[in-house]
Amino acid sequence: MSIILKNITKHFGDFRALDGISLTVPDGELIALLGPSGSGKTTLLRIIAGLEEFDSETNGDILFNGKSVVGNRVAERKIGFVFQHYALFRHQNVFDNISFGLRIRRGKNKLPKKEIADRVKELIRLVQLDGMENRYPHQLSGGQRQRVALARALAIEPRFLLLDEPFGALDARVRQNLRRWLRRLHDEIHLTSLFVTHDQEEALELADRVVIMNKGRIEQDGTPSEVFHRPSNAFVMDFLGHVNLFHGRVVRGEYVYDNVSASETQGVIPFFVRPHEIDLYRNNDDGSGFPATIRRIQQAGSIAKIELLDRNKKEIYVEMSHEKYDSHRFQTDEDVFVVPKKTVVFHEDYSI
Repeated sequence: MSIILKNITKHFGDFRALDGISLTVPDGELIALLGPSGSGKTTLLRIIAGLEEFDSETNGDILFNGKSVVGNRVAERKIGFVFQHYALFRHQNVFDNISFGLRIRRGKNKLPKKEIADRVKELIRLVQLDGMENRYPHQLSGGQRQRVALARALAIEPRFLLLDEPFGALDARVRQNLRRWLRRLHDEIHLTSLFVTHDQEEALELADRVVIMNKGRIEQDGTPSEVFHRPSNAFVMDFLGHVNLFHGRVVRGEYVYDNVSASETQGVIPFFVRPHEIDLYRNNDDGSGFPATIRRIQQAGSIAKIELLDRNKKEIYVEMSHEKYDSHRFQTDEDVFVVPKKTVVFHEDYSI
């Protein structure tokens, strides 16, 4: 089942939360809505679910598999929704929480108890909670509670799955394990899904496509590789991980780094460089680097991280492998030369 959004705009009073959003979510894809707080991610998700209405005067539309659902109630849209804080019934055990949406069906949609039981048992197996069907939410870990919430959303056999910061309330290790598990689950069931997050690593690791939002608009829509390696503008470049901002000028058709102060705007062009795209040297034989002083070295983790200060007291962040660091053995307070290897220049937007 596909989702097509056309010109979705939403105001809360004078505040424009969404500004003409158009987006296509193909059948079976897992899409991340990524952006800072206040960018409109959750509002868009709630509009898709029918929990909010968009501004009617903008002639927007929402289509599920080519059919407009504008005006349809939440239940009619048949969407599974998973919230950040689980929203489980504390007085019900795992089995009853998962089966809730099936048990409240009435009339021709009512299911026999055995069919409900069989479906819930299959979902418990699917979310890897075997043997926990009689436990209550307070007897589960955060990751287990979130899997119960996901199973409950899947129980009604939704056409789509919407997840609003599903791992935001969990600690880092549980969050990492759970998102890998969700990716495997998605590959098994292929349910068209959108999830909201402000965690760049989460979006890049989990999603088929990443939609980066800012101030109610879509800044870029692409695969994780595309948005990271080919950002469309300075905002995307800066938002996706650490980035250094250097300055220079064009000399005889080439960019030359002189690391001028940002206040010296005459002829200055900003250069964006990621920390792993920088080399450090103790000499400047070819004149390609500029001086900086090492302020801090952090070797814990999978890479060595080095913080420096340039002549204008601007911070510079460098990342390198431990093997490379061990071959140089840089020291705190040591003066070195910074040489950017790969730069990105946005001619249309010179400011973050």
